[in-house]
Amino acid sequence: MLGYCYENGIGTNIDLQKAFKLYEKAANLGNNIAQYNLALMYKEGKYVDKNINKAFELFEKSAKGENLNGINMLGYCYEYGIGTNIDLQKAFELYQKAANLGNNIARYNFALMYKEGKCVNKNDGKAFELFKKSAEGENLSGINMLGYCYENGIGTDINMKKEFELYHKTANLGNNAAQYNLALMYKEGRYVDENYERAFEFLKKSAEGKNLRGINLLGYYYENGIGTNIDLQKAFKLYKKAANLGNNIAQY
Repeated sequence: MLGYCYENGIGTNIDLQKAFKLYEKAANLGNNIAQYNLALMYKEGKYVDKNINKAFELFEKSAKGENLNGINMLGYCYEYGIGTNIDLQKAFELYQKAANLGNNIARYNFALMYKEGKCVNKNDGKAFELFKKSAEGENLSGINMLGYCYENGIGTDINMKKEFELYHKTANLGNNAAQYNLALMYKEGRYVDENYERAFEFLKKSAEGKNLRGINLLGYYYENGIGTNIDLQKAFKLYKKAANLGNNIAQY
């Protein structure tokens, strides 16, 4: 926890070097939370050079110590081949284990597998149930995806009121995907009155949060003067940024 304080500037200045050393010390002594935190530093290249193999090794140790975040992230590594080969069966089993033990991020990841039919038969009802549990645990991605389910009738009836409320809640808590979705509702006048200025405001927040669709669409707003003045230079820069990060609409 002293490492966590140094990493996040809690009661002291941020010092990633001290955070790393403290996590490493506690991890080597068997603390599974420290193993998880240290793994994240290696995964993200935070203070140390990015090392996905080391990250995987530490997530595995954390998971063996029954740390729920570690179990979930080990599943994530198996799903996307981070420091190991892709193994969707292992990912599914690890998400299921952590989800059943109450981890809200794992519930979200597990729900996505059911929604996409990844390693398991597609099951919208099961996906909705898991997104709902994740949302009840205040997981922002879960709340946003629950809104998406209500928007598109995935495992439930379409309910624009619930959709709007969930997107609004998550957007105000800083979820950039929800900010993007809420911006669309204001732009299209879906459930709420059409409001381009409000749409622009939420879209700008989404872009600031590095949401690629948000960055691209903000460029479109600047190009066409939607909720703001036309500014082709800003439009160009935003398209270029999103394009370089792989957004194919921005590339277009």
